[in-house]
Amino acid sequence: MKKFIVDARPFNKDYVTTALESGADAIISEKEHTAEIKELGIIDVISENGDMRAPRDIEFFTIQSKDDERAAAKAGKTKPIVVDAADWKIIPLENLIAQVNEIYVYVDSKEDVETLSTVLEKGVDGIVLKPKSVNQVVEIAALIKKSDASLPLTEIEIDEVRQLGLGDRVCIDTIANMKPGEGMLVGNASSGFFLVHSESIDNPYVNARPFRVNAGGVHCYILLPNDRTSYLSELQTGDSVLITNKEGNTSVSYVGRIKQEKRPMLLVSGNVRGEKISVILQNAETIRLVSADGEPVSVVKLKKGMRVMGYVTTGGRHFGMSINETIVEK
Repeated sequence: MKKFIVDARPFNKDYVTTALESGADAIISEKEHTAEIKELGIIDVISENGDMRAPRDIEFFTIQSKDDERAAAKAGKTKPIVVDAADWKIIPLENLIAQVNEIYVYVDSKEDVETLSTVLEKGVDGIVLKPKSVNQVVEIAALIKKSDASLPLTEIEIDEVRQLGLGDRVCIDTIANMKPGEGMLVGNASSGFFLVHSESIDNPYVNARPFRVNAGGVHCYILLPNDRTSYLSELQTGDSVLITNKEGNTSVSYVGRIKQEKRPMLLVSGNVRGEKISVILQNAETIRLVSADGEPVSVVKLKKGMRVMGYVTTGGRHFGMSINETIVEK
């Protein structure tokens, strides 16, 4: 997830409070205002006596020449850098991104955000805004936090739905309400995931709980932000989770509560281009996947030959991170 930093110098309390309310990750301010900002909310402050003390922990550069670019690249090998270039061009920025470990770039508009997020695919690590208005803080924050990545979802052809016995299943209650078409990517193996729909659909049995995904068995993998995975059993309050919609657009939320209970379970398996993919879910009408036409479909109505949405990637994980190693998961 890309970080959003607001430069509130000279000190502007309205910009600071709006940044906090909009989910900014840090604020740049004069050192004498650090304590005042901390009283408003818990957030990193970049200042001479703040959490990220410039210039020791983070260094600022204004790019006006090739020499400035070289200096920034050199510093960026050992520390985070913040770059301001009023006349920046894509090529110099590509050069910097390729050479440094962590880079944050000043922007003037939402168009800048869209461009900088895709340079060299990796993009920048974060966006720095020197606001022109409170509304601009809200607009840029929403753009950054709304969707950090788009995943190429694929259709999975169902080949088996089989009743199992009791198992321990995990419900993930997040701190955000999900809309119809949104859910989380869950699978028995780290190479293939089904899009498990949120409980945002009204039904005659229970009230809708749009903050919840009834995600699957305790052993299942869930795809997390930054291409990491976790076992469902390992998720805890405060952990970040990836919300994905039927188009593959993603956003980040956080676990508010995990519910683990014994329930009757189903094995759902399918294939993508000859590759077998499976997931174990609770056997209940309220548990849904997302059909190929983008509509939620209950697991109890799945039939052989039906197509649902999922995500296929390379398998093999070590502590949740993808590794280049031969690992067979069945």
